[in-house]
Amino acid sequence: MHGTAVMPRLSVHRTNQHFSAQLIDDDKAITIVGVSEQMLSDKKGTKSDRAKALGQLIAKKAQEAKVKAVVFDRGAYRYHGRVKSFAEGVREGGLQF
Repeated sequence: MHGTAVMPRLSVHRTNQHFSAQLIDDDKAITIVGVSEQMLSDKKGTKSDRAKALGQLIAKKAQEAKVKAVVFDRGAYRYHGRVKSFAEGVREGGLQF
């Protein structure tokens, strides 16, 4: 996977406790936007609920940075559970991939 300025790579990282994501422009080797669960105002709910809210937050920040479409890089994580909830939140927030 390779992200550009027009279509950056949306990379996710999850641990047993936390979830984070970044929009990366691989051509310039910079992070455009990065979010983690610590940035959420409401930290209650299940891990999947928090991942979905985080997806909506990164979509909002991406639109402020004038990004409309991304390449989704889930890494070694299966498209299941928190990763799937995060992707649904990103889509609900208005980003396309």
